[in-house]
Amino acid sequence: MNWLEVSSTVNGELAEAIAELFSRFASGGVAIESLSIEEDKSDPAGMVIVRAYLPVENQLELIKERIEEGLWHLSQIQPLPQPAFRLIKEEDWSQAWKSHYQTMPIGKRLMILPAWSQPPSSDRLHVILNPGMAFGTGTHPSTRLALMALEDYLHSGQRVTDLGCGSGILSIAAARLGASYVHAWDNDAKAVDAARDNVKLNRLTKRITVEAGSLSELLAKAEEIDHKADLLVANITAAVLEDMIMAGLGRAVKDQGIVILSGLLVTQIESLSATCDSHGLTHVETRAEEDWRALVYQVGK
Repeated sequence: MNWLEVSSTVNGELAEAIAELFSRFASGGVAIESLSIEEDKSDPAGMVIVRAYLPVENQLELIKERIEEGLWHLSQIQPLPQPAFRLIKEEDWSQAWKSHYQTMPIGKRLMILPAWSQPPSSDRLHVILNPGMAFGTGTHPSTRLALMALEDYLHSGQRVTDLGCGSGILSIAAARLGASYVHAWDNDAKAVDAARDNVKLNRLTKRITVEAGSLSELLAKAEEIDHKADLLVANITAAVLEDMIMAGLGRAVKDQGIVILSGLLVTQIESLSATCDSHGLTHVETRAEEDWRALVYQVGK
């Protein structure tokens, strides 16, 4: 089978949103390649290319239209260039996309590794990912903010809930950082499959459970078996986070436990903070990278 490569060159802060869009259709994988040669302090995200690989089949034209439609909607938030398309032969595609995803140190202790790469000589904790499976690759500020907050707030032996786990990157990082058990949740079946595969890659199936389900199912299970989390992390959109908090997200966490909320733009903080304050969460700190924010809360007063 031949493959069609679709690519879009954008500012790094849009990379995960576009990768998520592409991943809905790209059975051949999604990769993100940085174009920044040197750190530019005026634009710390830098420019990246997001690439996806689509099988050449009967539905290809319809899928192209849906991708272009999705990019058009994203362009209403920030202007985007037209995507580029390139035909790739079967024998070339599997190596084509893998060459664009590189090893990434994050924070003080973590290292994100593509599944096919040779681990570098380092004392960092390895999080191995197949980035073609689902969004959540470590390239987006919201993911990095959540990872670095885990480094600072997670203590060895604690129980963690990862709500909206995507690729499983935060769950795997939590286990590497010493969590005794991680319960990962997502309502997207593809994300659940991707997270499970990445957990297997990291040989953490005994410490990480990935389930498909909603917040209400999580809350029911937490109360039924009395296994509330010491720490909950959620890297989701602000609107979804706000709905979850109002639905009782804090009840999934032990009293005095930590809640890390990421995926927030600076313009969304005021509304979400007010909702947290009125639902039993006490603000600990706000973390920032570019226009993105992560909020850290404690359950109770």
